[in-house]
Amino acid sequence: MRHYPLSFIVLTTLGILCAVPGLLSVAGFGALLHPVLDDPMAGLAFIVSAVALIGSGAFPLVIEKLKENEGE
Repeated sequence: MRHYPLSFIVLTTLGILCAVPGLLSVAGFGALLHPVLDDPMAGLAFIVSAVALIGSGAFPLVIEKLKENEGE
């Protein structure tokens, strides 16, 4: 079984949780969650934050993979 770093799991989970209201806002359903999310630009900010969180979570995963390859 593959071992995933905790930071990868936490940051990717936060990124996905951040992407959901962003996508709802951009799709025009943001007001169902909160009045501020009625603006599509708020949704865009959530999506950009989600990409940044997922990208930050990828670094520990890549480093773990490089460490595994080094040991071979």
